[in-house]
Order: sequence, then C-alpha cells, then structure tokens
Amino acid sequence: MTNEFKSAFIAMVGRANVGKSTLMNKITGEKISIISNKPQTTRNKILSILNEEDYQIIFVDTPGVHRSKTKLGDYMNNVALGTIGEVDAAILVVDAQKGFGIPETKITDELKTKQIPTVLVINKIDLIKKEKILPLIADMSDKMEFEDIIPVSAMHNDGVETVKEEIMKFLIPGPAFYPQDAITDKTEREIAAEIIREKLLRLLDEEIPHGTAVEVFQMKEKNKVVSISANIYCEKASHKSIIIGKGGAMLKKIGSYARQDLEEFLGKKVYLSLWVKVKDDWRNDNFTLKDFGFTDK
Repeated sequence: MTNEFKSAFIAMVGRANVGKSTLMNKITGEKISIISNKPQTTRNKILSILNEEDYQIIFVDTPGVHRSKTKLGDYMNNVALGTIGEVDAAILVVDAQKGFGIPETKITDELKTKQIPTVLVINKIDLIKKEKILPLIADMSDKMEFEDIIPVSAMHNDGVETVKEEIMKFLIPGPAFYPQDAITDKTEREIAAEIIREKLLRLLDEEIPHGTAVEVFQMKEKNKVVSISANIYCEKASHKSIIIGKGGAMLKKIGSYARQDLEEFLGKKVYLSLWVKVKDDWRNDNFTLKDFGFTDK
C-alpha cells in the first residue's frame, strides 16, 4: 500500500534582506529566487516547488516588508502581507542581528489574524556570538505562539535540514498542484529577467539597482542556441551611463555573468543582447508598474 500523497503551500515572510530567498533555495535545491546582499531583492511572489514521490511543497517567496517610499514599495508590502492568507503555513525569517522590529510586528499581526501556523527561523546566527542565541530565542518566543523556533545560517546550510523536517508537519492529504517536473510557476522569460536583474544588484552600487527593471522582449531558439534580447530600464540618464560603463565595460560584465547563469538554467548555449533605457520615476508610475507586471490581480 502506497503512502497517501500530501501537499502544502508555505509562505516565506520577513523584512527585506533577512535571507528568505537563500533559505528557500537551500531547502528546494533550486535557485529560483535571486539573492543579493542588498535589500528588496524580491519584488513579487515567486513559487519554488519541491517534488518528492509522495509529497509536493510549494514555497511562496515574498518581497521583504519594509518602509515604503514608492508605489512599487507599497505593492511589494501588499503582496507580502496579502500572501499570508493564501497559505497553509508560514516560515517567518528574522535576522539574528536585527531581531524584531516594526516589519516583524506587522507580519506577526497578520499571521495571528489569519491564524497561520508559523515556524520562526532566526537566520545569520554565524554573525552573532553563540551565547546570544538562547536569549534571542527566549525573547522572540513571546512575540507570538510559534510552532517552533529554529536558529540557522542559511548561507552555510546550517540548520536548513531542521527547518525542512519541521515544515513536513504541515503537509496535508491532497493533490499535486503542479506537474511533478515543475520547479516554479514562472516562465523562462520571467526567470531570465530575474537572472539579469540579479547581476545588476550584485554589480551596481547603492540606489541604482533598485531603480532598475528588466524586460525580456524576445527569446528564440535556433540550432540549440537561445537568443535572448532584454531591455534594462533605469530612472536617470546618469544611471544609464553607469550601467553601461566606460566603453560599455559594465554592461558587458553584466551580460557575461547573466549569460553564464542563463546557460546553466536553460542547459543550452545563450546569446544575450542587452539595451539600457531611461524611464523617469517609473517606480511611482501606475501605468509602467502595470506594464512591468507589478499589479494586484
């Protein structure tokens, strides 16, 4: 007799730059959500699907809750908090150095209102002294009734397996919501755009990458070579010149790094063409936000 198939939707929630995407990627073994040491990396819900013979876990990576200064920021916060009511359970990721603050309070208020079973993950414990971990757990245990509190270092894969074992408790008898070979609900174009944007986040300084968006407008395959054409949008002409770099050096570097990841993801040779365009203050323009896919559905 075979085991009954089980499934669950698990939300990854937390403030910006606490390591939600890194943790999710480590659990699933797939790099679906982009990661960066800069905050507000994830802008929309991203599903990463873990398939096994008798269960399927759909992780929903959400934007980091933060103090918004733009309409895009408002949208990201709404997506993060709105996702909480759509899942079976949640993993609240907290930075061991930053602890609980206003973003975490907003999230726990929503979790309690929606009565969502929640595992608290205290991430980046490698960055604090060991003797501070137990007092941190004790302090955070008063914030709400967590199913468990697990200290981890997602970057170093320390404690990740414990988190995976804990969320297995939330699986319930039910169908596979996605095909067994699916790893995300995103299209190849959407993932390609995210891969390119990750390189912008990694290679550019300060505010510039937060004012960028990537649009893959063409993706064709011929003779086992995938040709990808994409626009990189920024908010200022001065930012455009920085993205391009002297003699086009920075744009070539962005393209080279992105192409390597794209070839690994697609398993094929990639020819990548990038253009840089200016859209003034696009993060506050409703039409442009909708055009880029940042809209409530």
